[in-house]
Amino acid sequence: MSDFRFTLISDGSSDRALMPLLTRLLEEIRPNFTIQSEWAEFRNLVRPPAKLADRIKTAVELFPCDLLFVHRDAERDPREARRAEIDAALKELLREGVRVPVVRVVPVRMQEAWLLVDESAIRKAAGNPAGRIDLALPPAHRIEEIPDPKERLFQALRTASGQQGRKLKKLRLPVLRRRVAELIEDLTPLRSIPAFIALEDEIEQFLDQPMNEQRN
Repeated sequence: MSDFRFTLISDGSSDRALMPLLTRLLEEIRPNFTIQSEWAEFRNLVRPPAKLADRIKTAVELFPCDLLFVHRDAERDPREARRAEIDAALKELLREGVRVPVVRVVPVRMQEAWLLVDESAIRKAAGNPAGRIDLALPPAHRIEEIPDPKERLFQALRTASGQQGRKLKKLRLPVLRRRVAELIEDLTPLRSIPAFIALEDEIEQFLDQPMNEQRN
């Protein structure tokens, strides 16, 4: 087994929910890897970096890794616009002589869309795995069309819980969101989503490079 460490830079702390998915994806692509992961936490720094290039540079300094995942939600912009932003930041660093092993993570809309593919994981995360109430989940191939996947996921969790009144209001939806990601076991449905396909392809291309090229 080979140790492999990745660090995730995300738009916000809620996007740490991507980490279980990234870990599982790496484990499937390279089953001989022992995966270690870290989320790039900047909030405790005296002067947290603001520019994307500075965040990338700080991340590899504070959280050394074999691969840095840089996450940006596409939201209302085309996915290629977000990918171009990341590329521009990398070119800026390259001009400074800084090379970083980066893979871009750019879900269409926001990362919650990817968590809508597994009904069983949603029901388990909501604490009601045997529930039968229809969650009105979209088919995987249409997930990227949902205008607000975060609210769609949270509504599915509320419905799946079967709770009402005060108990429903007490649901810790941000915590349950991460639990959904941890419970997704089968990545197959995600492989019908173009943004996820692009992510997997980029990881494979990176890992297929000779090790010295990955690190230079």
